[in-house]
Amino acid sequence: MGRVQKCSLFVFLAPMRAKYKYKSLEDTLRQMSAQIAESVSYADHFIPRSTNVREIWTILKDNLVYKHDPPNIELLQSFPSLMEDNYWGTPGAGDCDCFTIAACACAVARKIPVRCVIVGNQSDSPTHIYCQMWDGRSWVDFDLVNSDYGVTKPYKYKQILNVH
Repeated sequence: MGRVQKCSLFVFLAPMRAKYKYKSLEDTLRQMSAQIAESVSYADHFIPRSTNVREIWTILKDNLVYKHDPPNIELLQSFPSLMEDNYWGTPGAGDCDCFTIAACACAVARKIPVRCVIVGNQSDSPTHIYCQMWDGRSWVDFDLVNSDYGVTKPYKYKQILNVH
């Protein structure tokens, strides 16, 4: 999906705090992947062991609060940062990329196949990210910005990325 002009600066919150200049969509996805990997052990303790996809949705939905990023900043928070050391001072406050990091970490912790979906209405400018989880029969849209399980808004462009 090409370049993104949305933000000039990225902030990454993990155990450490660091700020990075925006480089590219690919770099951002690498940073998200690192945040997911770093978040798996936290997710393993946050989500009960015998939890299925729908139950993960409910647990996360009950604990997350949508909050837009600060102006000119793309905020990426690891799952522990999102819940315990939040940029906003409100546990669970974040946006679509923070929620995607948390959801992917939960899926990986429970060995549920998961992939990221980048979407937008222009091919060179993604505007949203969410994940899909395999529920044993099909890929389920896991868009925690939406209020309903298995639902996301329609977008003209969509790119699916595997989570490793």
